[in-house]
Amino acid sequence: MSYLKEVIAKLKEKNPAEPEFHQAAEEVMETLEPTVEKHPEFVKAAIYERIVEPDRVIMFRVPWVDDRGKVHVNKGFRVQFNNAIGPYKGGLRFHPSVNLGIIKFLGFEQIFKNSLTTLPIGGGKGGSDFDPKGKSDGEVMKFCYSFMRELYRYLGPDTDVPAGDIGVGGREIGYLFGFYKKIKNEHTGVFTGKGREWGGSLIRPEATGYGAVYYAAEMLATRNDDFKGKYVAISGSGNVAQYATQKVNELGGIPITLSDSSGTIVDMDGIKGEKWDFVMNLKNVKRGRIKEYAEKYNVKYYEGKSVWDVIKEEGVKVDIALPCATQNEINKEQAQGLVNNGCICLSEGANMPSDLEAINIYMDNNILYGPGKAANAGGVSVSGLEMSQNSLRLSWTREEVDNHLQRIMKSIHKASLEAAEAYGDPGNYMMGANIAGFIKVAKTMLAYGVI
Repeated sequence: MSYLKEVIAKLKEKNPAEPEFHQAAEEVMETLEPTVEKHPEFVKAAIYERIVEPDRVIMFRVPWVDDRGKVHVNKGFRVQFNNAIGPYKGGLRFHPSVNLGIIKFLGFEQIFKNSLTTLPIGGGKGGSDFDPKGKSDGEVMKFCYSFMRELYRYLGPDTDVPAGDIGVGGREIGYLFGFYKKIKNEHTGVFTGKGREWGGSLIRPEATGYGAVYYAAEMLATRNDDFKGKYVAISGSGNVAQYATQKVNELGGIPITLSDSSGTIVDMDGIKGEKWDFVMNLKNVKRGRIKEYAEKYNVKYYEGKSVWDVIKEEGVKVDIALPCATQNEINKEQAQGLVNNGCICLSEGANMPSDLEAINIYMDNNILYGPGKAANAGGVSVSGLEMSQNSLRLSWTREEVDNHLQRIMKSIHKASLEAAEAYGDPGNYMMGANIAGFIKVAKTMLAYGVI
């Protein structure tokens, strides 16, 4: 058994019943094999064993009272995984599926994603199994206040700076930050994704979706290609999917799909102009279901089907895929469906949306594959830029932030390609991104000694 396989075996033994965390660690460790021989100092210092173990795990109960006076109890989590290169940074996810294993997988991925951004931020993640869907503003507020009543003591602008994720948008960030500000009696940059009027950054809501598209454009450019006239399949219909759709339109592509937990729409004429405006209002104001788009614009709606099921089963023509929904949304069969229907490029807007078998299908078929920790790093990049603006007590223009974002995504793409080549597998973006993110953190951990 190889050294890194032993590391994974021990990790699984110590952390049973956490399949998502096992998957994320295994995917990274398998690609780090070339670093073992080149860096014996990492083995000697047990960097690999230390990097898969979080600095600390915070778990707590979150009691709150609904509008009818009924008491509910949810679980709260914050995993502060690694702060070698800067304060812990990573979103909060409010969704019924949240458990410790999922938060650990997200926090682990965040270490390398944040390292790739070139900004001084470490990796962490948090959240709760609370579901904001269907709750009133008052109920969400009461939950957020209760959640922060415990979590605030572990946060700080130079300690841990959360942001949003699934189920945590501008409304939730407002309540969370408002309670933190009240209880600490200070206005500091302890959250990102804040409203523009109270310390937020322009481009932050758009950043993850824009970044995934920018990364795809960089990959396409290596083959002298671009988005113009390409059919683009996008999953999800939340923040990331919305702005990925907008940027694809700006670059001349044709976004043809969106989805939510109820089903998928396919619009071969493109989700653009007035149609995109309708989606923005539907999801951000009405908080309705994507089925309403199909009813309004008389397009096909597939009840209970994911985007990737529809492409596989209906033979929908796709050139570029942008999975922007959730982890493990694409399996081996769905990945083969993408290949069969013409996909040449896939850039992950979500965290770990492809399982390991799906990734092998991409690799075997020479699809340009941008892994989440590289392709969706735009969100945390602009969060880092928001932290910089807060520290400077300045606000940058939309153009300044977007230019920084494009520069960072180009830099991540370049670092991924260069690391893949330097460690013996040119063009392997997954390996390149993992190694480039890891080396920076590993060298820093080495410099600190055994802590």
